[in-house]
Amino acid sequence: MNQSAAVERPLVVAGVEYESRLLVGTGKYKDLEETRAAIEASGAQIVTVAIRRTNIGQNPDEPNLLDVISPQRYTILPNTAGCYTAEDAVRTCRLARELLDGHNLVTLEVLGDEKTLYPDLTATLEAAEVLIKDGFQVMVYTTDDPIMAKRLEEMGCVAVMPLAAPIGSGLGIRNPYNIRLIVENVKVPILVDAGVGTASDAAIAMELGCDGVLMNTAIAAAQQPVLMASAMKKAIEAGREAYLAGRMPRKLYASASSPIDGTFF
Repeated sequence: MNQSAAVERPLVVAGVEYESRLLVGTGKYKDLEETRAAIEASGAQIVTVAIRRTNIGQNPDEPNLLDVISPQRYTILPNTAGCYTAEDAVRTCRLARELLDGHNLVTLEVLGDEKTLYPDLTATLEAAEVLIKDGFQVMVYTTDDPIMAKRLEEMGCVAVMPLAAPIGSGLGIRNPYNIRLIVENVKVPILVDAGVGTASDAAIAMELGCDGVLMNTAIAAAQQPVLMASAMKKAIEAGREAYLAGRMPRKLYASASSPIDGTFF
């Protein structure tokens, strides 16, 4: 495959092709109009929704997110944010499937504690097993542990989503070496989830070879969310192209930009 063709190769999640490699959330915006504008500026085609925190029809007297984020235009990706047990996560996914007319693609997130919001891996494995047996296509939030990432792939998860840093921290990728190991050893899509703070963080994730990045706070908490959404779109595209292009080798010492071999003076 030539490089231009590789740049254009779409992201494939659960058998569906997506041109955008940026996935975005819907929380923390000042209102639904800002949510709509930021998501549109991001170019994202997959939009994740925290079922426990966002109304998509379960509360008929409240504004419905789906009124501004159309399921006909976007893939709505329910997630289990706020769940601290496997049972709660499974129940939340089943509720989402009912609300979205049988939609089976979900993001599984089972948290370990309220301070770090790190995933509880034991509960994550338990919930993933139940959901996969129940017919769900599971995209799973996890740590940056390469062994756990491989195990989740082997269980049947359709995407593995290692954190870059704690949720909402904006610290960027703290352990690029583990992320690279996961990319090299896991065959399903690898999507960095959590910890991105600005456009350069997203570009680094893509330069490491990740298939995409999921983010919410980095856009919603920016001083100008719509502008930041546009910046993230460009960063994802640039990082992907840089990865495919192949960076120059790192060197300890300087190397002249203009070679002098064969010159006369």
